[in-house]
Amino acid sequence: MSSTPSRLALILGFTTIYVVWGSTYLGIRIAVETLPPFLMAAARFLVAGAIIAAFISVTRGFRATRKQWIDNSIIGALLLLGGNGLVSWAEQKIPSGIATLMVSVGPLFIVLLDWGALKFFNDGKRGSRPNLATFAGIALGFAGLVLLVGPDVLRGGTDGLDPARIVGLIFACLFWSAGSLYTRYASAPAEPFTGAAIQMLMGSVWLLLVSVARGELTDFSLAQVSANSVWAWAYLIVFGSLIGFTTFVWLMKHSTPSHVATYAYVNPVVAVFLGWLILKEPIGPRTLLASAIIIAGVAIITVAKNKKTLATPPRQAVAAVGDPDRAPAK
Repeated sequence: MSSTPSRLALILGFTTIYVVWGSTYLGIRIAVETLPPFLMAAARFLVAGAIIAAFISVTRGFRATRKQWIDNSIIGALLLLGGNGLVSWAEQKIPSGIATLMVSVGPLFIVLLDWGALKFFNDGKRGSRPNLATFAGIALGFAGLVLLVGPDVLRGGTDGLDPARIVGLIFACLFWSAGSLYTRYASAPAEPFTGAAIQMLMGSVWLLLVSVARGELTDFSLAQVSANSVWAWAYLIVFGSLIGFTTFVWLMKHSTPSHVATYAYVNPVVAVFLGWLILKEPIGPRTLLASAIIIAGVAIITVAKNKKTLATPPRQAVAAVGDPDRAPAK
């Protein structure tokens, strides 16, 4: 760390990841109004990954071993295809605020996967057992999730939420959590932006393959794309994938992981507010109560967990953290 940043610089940095990453779900919602979801995501990460790779190649040299390419390709598949791709698909019929709240339970899945399902990656050993406070946070988070979408699923979507897309968001959380945990055991380039570029580039390949398989290219016509969707797509590239991620890496160097991890429960608040303000998405009493319960659960887990478990280490900072693009999709 060559110098200590000013208080103002830190405030601006945190404000950036709070607002920018909180707004990416709104951006996705607008983009997929007229753009096919997997094709949109593929183009987004292809452009962002190419920009980062070109910058690294010119300024520092792009260096990665074969294993690092393979490991980061797997991470890209989990985070960007399984995580961001499913979120983009779900947001065709799910309000951005609801999608954000559902994805915000990712830390709950991370804790559970770390505890019981990672023996394969951890030399046959389980992760650390959650303490009582963490279990309380998990219970709160899932209670909030059930309150948020449970009644709608049981009634077959009569409240306006597509049950299939809700299930898709739950799987997005699982993929994001698995991808985030896999970064602990994957081989990472010394330069975090190199790993991010590989994840974005290879993630775009996986997304494009799914897009082709779904027939998105066959049915796609530029004439159907609105200006709002194009601007939203560009916003996701510049702010969500470039500015947001760069700020995240900078904060990881100049602040503590526990402080940086606060984006996990600030972003949903920002996203719900922006969805209401810009897209007039309704916020009923049930949504407000569920939001408070989910955010409280995530906050308890964030405080209770060891700092090393809370956030992705700087060398493994992932391309979709907080998006996800959460995978962190955000």
